[in-house]
Amino acid sequence: MALLELKNITAGYDQNIILKDFNISVEKGEFVSLLGSSGCGKTTCLRLIAGFADPMNGQILFNGKDYTGVPLHKRNFGFVFQSYALFPHLTVFDNVAFGLKMRKMDKETIRREVLDMLKVVDLEGFENRYPREMSGGQRQRVALARALVIKPDLLMFDEPLSNLDAKLRVKMRVEIRKLQQKLGFTAIYVTHDQEECFAISDKVAIMNKGVIEQMDTPSEIYNKPKTEFIARFVGFENFFDLTRTGSCAFKAANGAEIVTGSDHASHSCKGCIRPGDVSVHAAGADVVNAIEGRVMVSTFLGQHNQLNVMTDIGEFVVSTDQTQVFPVGETVTLSLAANKIILID
Repeated sequence: MALLELKNITAGYDQNIILKDFNISVEKGEFVSLLGSSGCGKTTCLRLIAGFADPMNGQILFNGKDYTGVPLHKRNFGFVFQSYALFPHLTVFDNVAFGLKMRKMDKETIRREVLDMLKVVDLEGFENRYPREMSGGQRQRVALARALVIKPDLLMFDEPLSNLDAKLRVKMRVEIRKLQQKLGFTAIYVTHDQEECFAISDKVAIMNKGVIEQMDTPSEIYNKPKTEFIARFVGFENFFDLTRTGSCAFKAANGAEIVTGSDHASHSCKGCIRPGDVSVHAAGADVVNAIEGRVMVSTFLGQHNQLNVMTDIGEFVVSTDQTQVFPVGETVTLSLAANKIILID
C-alpha cells in the first residue's frame, strides 16, 4: 500500500479548474518530484497535500487514513519554501526550534534535537546567528533543518533552490539528496528545472495542464518518453510520421524505409530522435535510415555545430562535430540511428 495517495482529485480556484480527476501515489521512503511549466498544477498539488487548500472532489489518503479534511496543523508534514520563510528576528537556533516549541516539548529535548539537526545539515556552531548574517545556501539549510527537526511523516519542497545561483543550486541538490538517503524520509519536490529533479529523484511525475503525462524513474522518462509532450520536454526535437510495414520496420511519409530498435503495435505512429543521434553525410551516402535534405542554417555552438536541415519529412535539427562543416544550401544525407529512434502515439 502506498504511503500517500491522491485519488480522483479535482481542485482549483473559483471557476478555474487546475486539477481534474488527478491521481498520484507515493511509496514510503521515495523521493518524488513534480515537474512541469508554470501553471501545470504542481504547486496546487503540493498545497493540497500540505493542507493549505482543499480539493473540490476526490480523496487524499495518507498511510491508509483519509486526510482530505484533516487540518494543516494536524498533519505531521514538513515544508521547505522557495523564500526560506525564516523569522528574521529569531536566531538560527530559535528558527529551527520553532516547530518543537509549538509541540510544547521540554527545553532540554528541544536543545538536543536542534543541535543534533544543525550538525546533520552542516551548520554546527551557527545556532546564535541571525538569517541576515548567512548566505543563501546557509539559510536554505536552516529552512531544511527546521522542517526535518519535527521528524515529519512527509517532507515537501516548493522550488527550494530557485533563489540560489547555478553553482550553489547544484551543491544544494546534492546535499538534499544525501540527507534524504541518510535519513530515509519521504519527499515530494516541486520544480520546473528538469536537470535538478532528474538528479535527485527516485521518480518524476511530469505534469501538463493538470494531468500527469508520465511518472517513472528519471532514466526511463529520459530514454523512453511515452508522448510527444514528454519527448519534447526531455530533448527530442525531430519528429516524423511513420507507417508500420513489419517488425521494427516502417515507412516515412516520403516512402523512405526506416528501421528501428523497437516495435509499435499501431499501424501509424510517430518517430522521434534527438539532434545528437542523427549523423550527417555527403549527399547520396549509403547509410542506414537515409534521409536526403538541404542545410538551411548552420550555427556554431562551441564543441559542436547545429544544423537545421530541411527534408521531405520535415525539418531536422542535427548536432555535428565542429570539424564537420556543411555550408548553407548544401545537399546532405542524414542517417537516423535505429536504436535511438523512439516510437510514440
